[in-house]
Amino acid sequence: MSVTRIDIDEEVLESAGRQERAARIGRHFERARHWGAVEDAERLHRAEKDERSILEHG
Repeated sequence: MSVTRIDIDEEVLESAGRQERAARIGRHFERARHWGAVEDAERLHRAEKDERSILEHG
């Protein structure tokens, strides 16, 4: 019985850790969006993708 209890407790801790990490990531993206960093990253990604496409297709 105690083994089952330990397994359940570990699963709960892992779940809580994932939820906490997801919340931190969400807050980070909200701050980044406020600063315009998300849009800057999207523009940079598109430019790099376009450049790669030009190099691959001539």
